[in-house]
Amino acid sequence: MVKSEIQEIAKKVILEESIAISNLQSYINNDFSDAVELIHNSKGRLIITGIGKSANIANKIVATLNSTGTPSVFMHAADAIHGDLGNVQDDDVVLCISKSGNTPEIKVLIPLVKSLGNKLIANVGNLDSFLARNADLVLNSTVEKEACPNNLAPTSSTTAQLVVGDALAVALLQYRGFTDRDFAKYHPGGALGKQLYLRVEDLSDNNEKPQVDINANIREIIIEISSKRLGTTAVLDNGELKGIITDGDIRRMMQEHDNLDGLLAKDIMSKNPSNIEANELAVKALKIMKEKNITQLLVVKEKNYVGVIHLHDILKEGIL
Repeated sequence: MVKSEIQEIAKKVILEESIAISNLQSYINNDFSDAVELIHNSKGRLIITGIGKSANIANKIVATLNSTGTPSVFMHAADAIHGDLGNVQDDDVVLCISKSGNTPEIKVLIPLVKSLGNKLIANVGNLDSFLARNADLVLNSTVEKEACPNNLAPTSSTTAQLVVGDALAVALLQYRGFTDRDFAKYHPGGALGKQLYLRVEDLSDNNEKPQVDINANIREIIIEISSKRLGTTAVLDNGELKGIITDGDIRRMMQEHDNLDGLLAKDIMSKNPSNIEANELAVKALKIMKEKNITQLLVVKEKNYVGVIHLHDILKEGIL
């Protein structure tokens, strides 16, 4: 098989699955909106169950829901009928995922769930199935065929199940007004979370606070920049921020002047330096640095100079 043939196979699979997903739009109905309201208003959790490849999809949907504020638990359908049904509490809603809706484990599990009095939602690809007929609400994930050439391996069907689950998760987060702040609360350790909660002062407070008087001489300036190791220093006049001097400014002065002895900070500094409030998000500092093509920003709090944030401080946190 040549490379072009392999590439055509891949393109065909992607096209067939994209068509299957597109068809799902026509299946969104009142059962879907009722399911969102049921889960949102529930005092319990969402228990998601399935078997085989559908169980794998269920696990991913659980992860998505938990990360977006809907408490969810995975329960394998086979394990449920051998003791794990105890996971289901009185106020929980159960979501069962299955392509056929007729597997033996599903047929055993569903009557047990119904006997407990819990509401049952089906994410199912067969509307004539045992699962669909016994569910309180049905989310239709029907596909005409699998992307597998033998129409056997779960491909389009599992993709459809996943997309329906994602649609449910996104509808729920928007229904409850889930914000980026809420997202950061559930993702404190990752780069995405850090973009939403890490503030400039969280990083700048760990740095030295280079500063020189506006009348400081060149020697004092170089010593301050070198000792604080941030490649820059703020220039102050009676405590008021007046400018900034970087190691690049020093190099340019050395190229332009044969004698540096008489130069003072006020002669070298850049006036009206770029700065950022201490309580701003670090990701905003990164954006300013990229836009202005600089590697440091002076940090202020109520217009008073309080420190420096460096590009490396942000990159070390994994914020790109």
